[in-house]
Formats: sequence, C-alpha cells, structure tokens
Amino acid sequence: MILRGTEDRGQGPGIAHLMARPGAAVVGEHFHPFIVEKFTVLRGRLDARIAGRTMSLGPGQSATVEAGVAHDWWNGSNTDEAHVLVEVGRAKGAEHFDPDRFELLIGMLFGLANDGQVDRKGRPFPLQAAVIAREFADVIVFTQPPPAIQRLALAILAPLARWLGYRAIIPSYCKPHAHVTPASDVLAAAGLSAK
Repeated sequence: MILRGTEDRGQGPGIAHLMARPGAAVVGEHFHPFIVEKFTVLRGRLDARIAGRTMSLGPGQSATVEAGVAHDWWNGSNTDEAHVLVEVGRAKGAEHFDPDRFELLIGMLFGLANDGQVDRKGRPFPLQAAVIAREFADVIVFTQPPPAIQRLALAILAPLARWLGYRAIIPSYCKPHAHVTPASDVLAAAGLSAK
C-alpha cells in the first residue's frame, strides 16, 4: 500500500507498506541504478541478501540499499506475514531520474498479479517481462541471466512481445487499485499522519 507516492511525495522518499505473505519473495536479485531503497520491518521477519551478505531483519530493524547494489529479499517464514516499510528515493547525483517511475513499475506488477497474469511465484510471464524490463531499465536491472544474455534476449523478445500486443505500461494498472486507510501504527512508523 502506497503511503506517500507520486501525488504527495514532494522532495521526500516514496513510502509503501509492504505485506509479504509467508514464502513471498521479490522477483529476483536486482539493483536500482538511480534509487536508494530502505526496508524497515514492523512485524514478522524479512530475509535479505544485500551485496552478497544474507541477513534476517526483525521488528524495528532496517537495511538500506544504495543505488547499484545487488539485493534480493523474501519472507522465509512458513506461517507469519512480514510487514515492512519500504522507502525509495533518488540517489545522490541522479537528479535526472524521475522517482515516480518506481511507483509506475510497482503499479504494473501489482496490476498484472491482480489479473492473474503472473506465474505462481508472482513473476510476469516471459513476453510481458521482456517489455517491462526494456521499459524500466532505468528503475531495475536483474543480475541474472548475465547482462550479455539479457541484452540478446530483450533484443529478440521485447519487439516480438510488442508486436503481439504486450505493453510495458497499462494505464489501468497504474492508477490506485483501491483506497484503504492505513493502520495508525504503520503511519506513525513512517512518520506520517492520517489524511
């Protein structure tokens, strides 16, 4: 759930409340070329690998990932949800980068998931993933497969996917999906007040 996003971020970071079900994981090890990302666990545990170092974060613990640093995260619990504040902001020296593109990407991924257009691990299917990876290369870069193989695969798959009607940005996915009032403790942890 977006707590502070494109409409009200100002110069501060975007903030989201992430609820990761048991076993949930991000779409694979990656880095953000122009974004600094901070995770703060509110409840449960979040496991992460940042720059090759694996850690487990519990309530009140945070980790910051600088731009260009490879990372991955997952909820290793079989029973408990992890509630995490995720803050994303523009890295120093990246004034040219539009931080709203991160929120646009997240909207796309959640929209695809809500429409059942992802595999059982929550990843977009290959042709959809190709157009998204090409469009959002300034936002996220995956570490696998190796860069040369990614470039070759995207050079073939992205044009094919576009020809078949796949789009990297689907406007209906990029609008708020629903309005939910955040819990007061989540807002307080994010340093925000109820609107």
